[in-house]
Formats: sequence, structure tokens, C-alpha cells
Amino acid sequence: MDKNKDDSLLVIRLSAMGDVAMTVPVLLSLLRLNPQLRLLILSRPFFVPIFRDLPNTEVFPADFKNNYKGLPGIFKLSKELKHKAISGIADLHNVLRTNILKTFFFGSGVRYVQIDKGRKEKKKLTRWHDKEITRLKSTHERYADVFRRMGYKVELNPQDILRPRTLSETSENWLSKGNKKLIGIAPFAAFEGKMYPLDLMEVVVKQINNTDQYKIILFGGGSKEILVLQRLEGKFEHCLSAAGQLAFDQELDLISNLDLMVSMDSGNGHLAAMFGIPTITLWGITHPYAGFAPYAQPMENSLVADRDQYPLIPTSVYGNKYPGGYEDVMRTIDPNTVVKRILEITSQIA
Repeated sequence: MDKNKDDSLLVIRLSAMGDVAMTVPVLLSLLRLNPQLRLLILSRPFFVPIFRDLPNTEVFPADFKNNYKGLPGIFKLSKELKHKAISGIADLHNVLRTNILKTFFFGSGVRYVQIDKGRKEKKKLTRWHDKEITRLKSTHERYADVFRRMGYKVELNPQDILRPRTLSETSENWLSKGNKKLIGIAPFAAFEGKMYPLDLMEVVVKQINNTDQYKIILFGGGSKEILVLQRLEGKFEHCLSAAGQLAFDQELDLISNLDLMVSMDSGNGHLAAMFGIPTITLWGITHPYAGFAPYAQPMENSLVADRDQYPLIPTSVYGNKYPGGYEDVMRTIDPNTVVKRILEITSQIA
């Protein structure tokens, strides 16, 4: 495939936050090895700050609840995109909405390549009977494969990360970290099967707080989560809740300056990893073998529930399906194990 100085590629990833964040290291590799390339990212308006520091990149925010609602809205979107003079489309989402968009590009001469999500392999990994436990291709590599099929060179490298962002004066004043190391903790997930029990997470926070060596930043969103995090903030001297305090772009700035992130199998882990922040993830009924581990993190940073006690793990890819009796799988992850790994990692940070 002949690449020229006018090469412009539309990249589609609409949701969810973690999946969107996982595109960043791949796009950095793509741009590093194909410097003539210009990218147009189609994503939701809320996610625009994620792509702020990518070179040769423009973001096309698409509001599907208003401007591009339903079939007429997608048709409108296709017409607007055709005016962007794109030479190819990389669909990293491959859902009904993007498949409809694809039909509007038939006959346009624009190549449209979609991700292979590996649904068959994931079904074998997560089915409750005759399970095949094997480590599947990472989502990062699945993204990279789309670009490779289009003729671009992509070689994922741990150095394909974003640089730390400068904190605003507002964030600096709010943080007041002194000489303490910053640990982010994001205790929530989309489904309960992926969430570490809050009473156990409080044990972790208490032990880290009592070392007097760290400032703990709590991340979450939504009114219920904000109340939970405010309660934790009030109980521990060195604990601050960012929930409801900072705009999303300010939260990203803060995450980029952490020394460590502790997250569930959820978006905050991927946001931290795209900045190269050491990231510990806690896994319940999902498992890193499904390909959703944060970028360039060692496997020992993935703390998983006990499969000897719960042999059907992983029971789903997204954490929304599990058999009866599997409600407490994450209680098999000892808080002391989490604290130990936190201290091991931070002891190696200057």
C-alpha cells in the first residue's frame, strides 16, 4: 500500500472509556512508525481530552443522543466525514452503529477495515463448561492488527505512552501533596462482579494511610460513588476524593502525575497505563487472559480471584454474568496482598 504525505485515516472508537484509552498506545506506535499519517478520531465528546497530546491528530466528537441520533443521524455523520478527505477507515469498535456507518461508505473508494474481537476465543474462555483457559491476544494487539491489515507498520513498545501533563494551579492547590508519593485508587466498576468489596478496600486505604508516606487520591463518578468516596476521605488524614472536584481533563492531568494507580478491571486503570503509570488491577469474575489488562503492565500487577475456590472464573468478558455462589469471588484477594504489591512497587520509585 503506497503511503504518501496526504495520508489521512479515520479511527473509530466510541466507547467505553477503558476501551477508548486502550487505543492511545497503539495510535502512538502507529504515528511513530508512520510519520506521514494524519489521524481523525471519531469518539464521544466526553472522551476528547484523552487524545489531547497525540501528534497529527484531530478529534471528531460525535453526540449520538442529539446531533447524530438514529439512522438519519448516522447518514448525516457519514456525509460530514466524507468531506474530511480520508483515505481509509479503521473501525476499532465494530458494533451495530459502526456497521451501519460502513454501509454508507460502500462505493466511496475508502477502505473500511474492522477489528476482529475474537468472540469465539473469548466464548471458550468464559463459558461455564468445557472451559479453555488460555491467554488471548490483547485488545491492544487487536487494534494494531486493524492498522497492519491496512498496510501500516505497528510495533507496540512500552515507550508508546503519553508524557505527564502539567497540573493546573487549581489542581496543585487542591492536591497540596508535599513530599508524599501519590497513589490513585479507583474502587468502582460498571458491574459488581468486577468490584472489590468496599470494606476490604477500606482496609487497604487504612494501611496505606497509616504509613504516613502517601497521599491517596480516590477516583469515581456519579452521586452514589461521590458519597462513598467522601466518607473515606473524611476517615483518613492522607486521603482526598477527586470525584466531583475536578473536570475530566483535570483528572487526566492528575492521573498522569500519580506514582501508582490501583483499579478494578475498569477505565481508570487504562487511563493510568496510557501515561505509563504503574497500575495494579483487581480481577473478580473477569480475568486478564481475556485481553483487557492495562498496557505494558507486568502480569504480577494483575491480582486475580482464587480459581481453586471458583474454577469457573472468568465467567464473562464484561463482568455482567456469573453463576450463583460467585458473588464474593473478590473476597479471595487478601487486602494484605494488595498492600504488599503497592509497597513493592512504590519502594522502587525514586
